[in-house]
Amino acid sequence: MEINGIAHVMLTAGDFARSREFYRELLPFLGMKPVIDAPGWYYCVGGRTAFGIRECAAEHRGERFVQQRTGLHHVCFRARERADVDALHDRLLQLGALVVHPPREDRFAPGYYSVLFEDPDGVRLEMNHVPGKGLLADPDPGLNNRDAIP
Repeated sequence: MEINGIAHVMLTAGDFARSREFYRELLPFLGMKPVIDAPGWYYCVGGRTAFGIRECAAEHRGERFVQQRTGLHHVCFRARERADVDALHDRLLQLGALVVHPPREDRFAPGYYSVLFEDPDGVRLEMNHVPGKGLLADPDPGLNNRDAIP
């Protein structure tokens, strides 16, 4: 068996209204088309995947994401061109998003270029471009440090 990618990613938003406003700007900018925009649910499709947010349970409203807790670490979108990473960075600045690091090269793979940012709930998101097939390089002993990956 060989899977055919990721069908969708769903996040639960602690502040749904604020997150929906953010993702209504971000996801269409990335070329994704909204297919559900309903109370408590926003869902877009594009680039052979889907990405959405759902409203959290009432008792969890206002909570923020904690990256080092068990579960999701971050979500990374793959760009077709290096310039797409730069364009997203410019758009994030217009949106007032928290940019963790601006576009830069990292040693995860030859030519690895990315921007790292957070959504309104503090969920870390990344967009990267890796030339060629986009595969990560052979493991580097220096990358076994859990703090090396954003």
